[in-house]
Amino acid sequence: MKKLQGAHLRKPVTPDLLMTPSDQGDVDLDVDFAADRGNWTGKLDFLLSCIGYCVGLGNVWRFPYRAYTNGGGAFLVPYFLMLAICGIPLFFLELSLGQFSSLGPLAVWKISPLFKGAGAAMLLIVGLVAVYYNMIIAYVLFYLFASLTSDLPWEHCGNWWNTELCLEHRGSKDGNGALPLNLTCTVSPSEEYWSRYVLHIQGSQGIGSPGEIRWNLCLCLLLAWVIVFLCILKGVKSSGKVVYFTATFPYLILLMLLVRGVTLPGAWKGIQFYLTPQFHHLLSSKVWIEAALQIFYSLGVGFGGLLTFASYNTFHQNIYRDTFIVTLGNAITSILAGFAIFSVLGYMSQELGVPVDQVAKAGPGLAFVVYPQAMTMLPLSPFWSFLFFFMLLTLGLDSQFAFLETIVTAVTDEFPYYLRPKKVVFSGLICVAMYLMGLILTTDGGMYWLVLLDDYSASFGLLVVVITTCLAVTRVYGIQRFCRDIHMMLGFKPGLYFRACWLFLSPATLLALLVYSIVKYQPSEYGSYRFPPWAELLGILMGLLSCLMIPAGMLVAVLREEGSFWERLQQASRPAMDWGPSLEENRTGMYVATLAGSQSPKPLMVHMRKGTSAEGLLYARMTVSAMCIRSTDKMLSCLQGAHSSAETCLGDFKPEICGEEMTVVG
Repeated sequence: MKKLQGAHLRKPVTPDLLMTPSDQGDVDLDVDFAADRGNWTGKLDFLLSCIGYCVGLGNVWRFPYRAYTNGGGAFLVPYFLMLAICGIPLFFLELSLGQFSSLGPLAVWKISPLFKGAGAAMLLIVGLVAVYYNMIIAYVLFYLFASLTSDLPWEHCGNWWNTELCLEHRGSKDGNGALPLNLTCTVSPSEEYWSRYVLHIQGSQGIGSPGEIRWNLCLCLLLAWVIVFLCILKGVKSSGKVVYFTATFPYLILLMLLVRGVTLPGAWKGIQFYLTPQFHHLLSSKVWIEAALQIFYSLGVGFGGLLTFASYNTFHQNIYRDTFIVTLGNAITSILAGFAIFSVLGYMSQELGVPVDQVAKAGPGLAFVVYPQAMTMLPLSPFWSFLFFFMLLTLGLDSQFAFLETIVTAVTDEFPYYLRPKKVVFSGLICVAMYLMGLILTTDGGMYWLVLLDDYSASFGLLVVVITTCLAVTRVYGIQRFCRDIHMMLGFKPGLYFRACWLFLSPATLLALLVYSIVKYQPSEYGSYRFPPWAELLGILMGLLSCLMIPAGMLVAVLREEGSFWERLQQASRPAMDWGPSLEENRTGMYVATLAGSQSPKPLMVHMRKGTSAEGLLYARMTVSAMCIRSTDKMLSCLQGAHSSAETCLGDFKPEICGEEMTVVG
């Protein structure tokens, strides 16, 4: 069967409609396109891949800080409410789109070609994020190797990269406990190790003068891309096995760090600081916006990773159950990570004799400055440091696998007959190109570029993409149609909760986030450095470019149709002729009688002649041919039956399908 599928893709043929089933010999007439595309090989591959994709670096270095600055335990109220309103419904919507169609972020817009620009915008965003995200993994690798020593290099001052301001932040003891340190105008060894040795940021005058390439960071970035390439070498067949380790091992390390943290003196002080409810914060709109942002970015909605992973599922995979497992598991992991982080910070604050809020930071400051400093205060500090950074490595790799698989899948689904047989080479070229793009991040001023990419690549542009996707599916394609498609897959229709969220609550919440991000816009900064106006303009254009792809895609879709403007718009908004389940065996209901969205032969042929690429035309021809043959085969088999009437058998024949086939072949 697989050899036959490969032959069809390499050398497409037009089946002879005049041949009877017996004349066809032993040839299997089912053209199983999705099988050649690949599928998950194990029952847990998809679930673990989604968990690994969602549970990333942000769960460790962003959620705990966001929680304590926005009301502590009270933050969990808006957090879980936003999870219910925004997170779970959008997560389920994206999985449903991918699984129903077995297509990537570009080809899935056969559901409504008018909005294909949203898929292109998604690819641009995920490409930019993948470039700088792997740089963060390179930093983690740098620290991982640096931990393979008896004494951590950021433990003491006196190294060539240290300045006169360097002070080993260790509280001295007297009879009553720790004497508080005066940290004013001093810098910890871990902070100078990060800024002056790892980044070598003193070699740059700003984002406009990046300085020289750091060879050690360059090699770490190369290693990061090699690891990613080897893990996605065979697509989901290889990455689906890697996640059995990378998605589960972080939980073991997190548990070890948690147990070690809560047994330290002063740990309860940090945990209390982390979880003490401050309900008056709930009166601030900022807290609710922060909760929605945390949910939105933590689950990875809109990046295409969920859609891509679901597209490799079997048609009846229970993604409804998986949605709740992954989203709730992600939330619980974030809360547990907060305990592991703040227990150590509480110990650190007691050792230094300073309040917890003076040592608590978010983002890279927590991962590469504060936590490494806390590790130096523990016995066997290199061991705990190695575990911490190995956990960050596995957390980061899972998300990076998803980013790369999204890009590769999207493009190969657009050009299957050219790229699928050469998917390994194409994946390698993507990795090389992104490595070269990321070299500027390995320079002395690379951190400035990383901050710019982080602030703008997936900011308001991503919100616009997700809002567009939600409205296109529920309003243009139709909520009833979409629920019917889900019923075909899962055996039940989504309830009132999901329909209300998709139609009103989720888009309204996302729109509020978009307005808030625009109104509360603040220029980028890194420490005391303020970005120049041209850099800010570049960042804004970066975000706008992804937004502009949506109207650009609409313009292209409308121009490819025929008729008046209104007729073109209607044609472009209808589902393409081959929209629906990829496997013919799953095409039931309306997908058997006609090809979805085809109301008459005329619009069908418009899509065939003007709205489809050469590859898509060939794919459509083969799909129609296969369906015609199955319909003819079914009719002839019926006529040979002893108890079947001609009228009954002819009722199973679909002449409109074969009519289209003869038109195409002719």
